[in-house]
Formats: sequence, C-alpha cells, structure tokens
Amino acid sequence: MNENTHRLAVPLLSGLIASLSLSGCKLEVLDSKGVIGSAEVSLIATATYTMLLVVVPVILLTLFIAWRYRASNTKATYAPKWAHSTAIEVAIWAIPAVIILYLGILTWKTTHELDPYKPLQSDVKPINVEVVALDWKWLFIYPDLGVASVNQLAFPVGTPVNFRVTSDAVMNSFFIPQLGGQIYAMAGMQTQLHLLSDHPGDYAGISANYSGKGFSDMKFRALAMSSADFDAWVKKVKSAPESLSMDVYAGVARPSEKVAVRYFSTVDPKLFNNIVAKYNYGNSVVGANCATKG
Repeated sequence: MNENTHRLAVPLLSGLIASLSLSGCKLEVLDSKGVIGSAEVSLIATATYTMLLVVVPVILLTLFIAWRYRASNTKATYAPKWAHSTAIEVAIWAIPAVIILYLGILTWKTTHELDPYKPLQSDVKPINVEVVALDWKWLFIYPDLGVASVNQLAFPVGTPVNFRVTSDAVMNSFFIPQLGGQIYAMAGMQTQLHLLSDHPGDYAGISANYSGKGFSDMKFRALAMSSADFDAWVKKVKSAPESLSMDVYAGVARPSEKVAVRYFSTVDPKLFNNIVAKYNYGNSVVGANCATKG
C-alpha cells in the first residue's frame, strides 16, 4: 500500500468504526409514534436518499480516480493539457440542479403540510393544553379540565392535542421527538403546535434550546394513554391537594432544577393569559413612557 492509498484508507476506516459504534444508539426522532413525526421521518429519509444519489457516486469516483491514477500505475493516461469535456460539464451541473429543484419543491410542499399552526384533521374532538416554559421545568395547563401538572403531560391516544406555548423565562423550545415537530416558547408571545399519537407510550419531552445551567435537566414525560387511563389520570390530578393560583404560581415559577412531577387540582382560568400579558403590559408601559417623554 503506497502513501496515497494509506491517506485515503485511514479516514474511511475511522468513519466505519464510528458508524458501527453508534449503531446501537436509539434516535428517538426516527422512532415516530405519531402522524406528524411519521411525515417528518419520511421527509428526512426522502431527502437523504435523494442526496445520496450524488454523494455515493462522487465518493466511489473519488476512490476510483485515486486508485486508477496512483503513482505506481504507469499504464494510466497522462494528459496534462486536458481542460474541457462537454459531457462532464452537463452531468456535473444538470444532475445536482435537478436534485436541488426536486428537494426545493418537496420542502416547500411538506413545510406547508406540516405547518405547526395547522390543526390536524380528525373526527375526534381535540384536547387543549397550554404550555409554559420555566426555569427549568415545564408547566402544562388543561384549560377545559381545570387542572395542571409540572413535568408531566398526558393525553389520549388518537386524539389531536392543540398546544398553546409561551415562556415565563428566556426563550426555549418545546419538543417531543417521537411525536414530531418543535416550536419556540417566547415570553410575551404565543406559539402553536398540533400533535397526535398513534400508539400508547411514555415519550421523552425535552427543551431544545439552551436556557441556562438547568437546561440539561429540563425534561418531561409525555404519556399517551387509552381514554380510560387518561380519565383515571385526570381524576388523580383532580384529587391533588394543591391549587394553582397566581400566588402559588409565583413559587412554581422560581428557578429550580430536577423538579419532580407535581399536580394541581384547580387552576386560575386566567393564568396562561396573565403570563403572556404581563410582558406585553410592560412593553406597553415602556412605549407609553417613551411617547410621553418624546
């Protein structure tokens, strides 16, 4: 093996070893359990396979050229004045252009189909959940049921879940990898996300945007249950001794790490709107003061 071949073999072997070592890792985002997640996995796979139509031939041709024109191969044609080939120019420009056009159309179409603000079509009545990102925990309010929980989200299987998401801290990102989609949580603003689980399960929920020292433990569990189990969960939450008033919420919102699951049997119905409005009110006051001084 000459020096040139050795230089090619080392990185290829390293990449193979790395791939094999990572093959046992579970990528939850590719293990979809919902309609949105499945559509996103399909998009990722289609885009990857399409790009491989260029990547694989380029890799193979690179290896072939390196082998064919190695220093020890005296039979290879030496053409230092060769400069142009119309066929090669057409191939290297036309093929990537077609692939990029295809990927552009595919991305445009699926971006609109998977718009997080677009409600899911279903014969089943959706359940509404208000999500508040805190330091460093998640608060889930069920406005129609009058209950709330910290770091635990529950919903029936096969039922669309309509999320309204905000933050009472720095910007964050609400993400349940196996159900698909993520959406930013920002103070003074409301974003929306619509998800549905096809299978019962206990799914990981995470923060996907760095938000300080407690970020790594800002996790929650998303429980997809049968209707009977969900009703039992709601009954359990309603029997909790705590109520979530504005005063109690002030304590919940204080920065804390590795927070255990917590239930609230009743919730101030204006809590979510008050959380959003307090930042807008502050901005309005600042704007009014600036206008007065001007």
